[in-house]
Amino acid sequence: MRHLRTLAFAGLFTAIAGVSGSVAWADTVPVKLTVVEKELVIDNKGTTQKMWTYGGTVPGPVVRVKEGDVVDFTLTNDPKNQNSHSMDFHAAVVDVLDEFGEIKPGESKHFTFSADHPGVFIYHCGASSMAEHISRGMYGVIIVDPKEGYSKAFPKPDREYVLVHGDLFEAGTSAEDRAMNNHWTGVLVNGKVFHYDPVHDPNAGLTLEAAPGERVRLYFVNAMINEAAALHPIAGIWDRVWDNGNPKNIRYGMQTVEVPPAHGLTVDIVPPADRATNNAIVDHRMKHALNGGITVLMTSKSADPAKGRDGNLVIR
Repeated sequence: MRHLRTLAFAGLFTAIAGVSGSVAWADTVPVKLTVVEKELVIDNKGTTQKMWTYGGTVPGPVVRVKEGDVVDFTLTNDPKNQNSHSMDFHAAVVDVLDEFGEIKPGESKHFTFSADHPGVFIYHCGASSMAEHISRGMYGVIIVDPKEGYSKAFPKPDREYVLVHGDLFEAGTSAEDRAMNNHWTGVLVNGKVFHYDPVHDPNAGLTLEAAPGERVRLYFVNAMINEAAALHPIAGIWDRVWDNGNPKNIRYGMQTVEVPPAHGLTVDIVPPADRATNNAIVDHRMKHALNGGITVLMTSKSADPAKGRDGNLVIR
């Protein structure tokens, strides 16, 4: 039987469910998110910008359920906010005019959906202008683990991380300019430019970590509103790639994988077992890489045992 726990986080609930084999029933998983418009740090120097968020972070909390579970969802728009907001779960099959309709400050919306397709999906705000709401930080990840559990084609990883690439625009950029990609300045990796890259940013204090030979699984989502990401592990090869995170959509030994806007992939990398190494997880479109879209994965025997384990998927 799989382990399911509902975590309270700043008044929110993020459902985390592990994969440990088949089960004969579905669970109803409560998920509550509050929209918060606030100043957030967007680089390793401490620069802030007014962002719109789910739960006060970019990306929002990870929602993790199992295929067949029913997500019982409530969205609250904080009364202190200035704008209407909504929720669009790419893992849901519902009515765009009903469940995904926007709500004003102080209002709440409740709906349920069955998570019938395994994979890694974006969730984001769909209120007008969608280009502005998403590019201001209103996105997150929902992982739907397959009901069959792990298999030879979908092996159990040693560590798991969520990586979300989003846009950074100049402060004050209009919705119209955002839609046209005007005044674009960089890539936010889990909310910050060069978040996990001390090679290109001496102010960066975090990296992803693993021990030599461990299977590292990345749940990658491209939250950029206009451009695809070309995901490549420098000094490595994607051992396996599952398009949309679905175990049936498998490819082997890939160097670079294209990820359209509002799409996701699950990818595994297995570093050498006999030595400490480093990889740079990069968006190989150079304007993206050199403006924030690089993450360093460090492997060593002294790797932090907590990173990428027990639900610690987004390193902050």
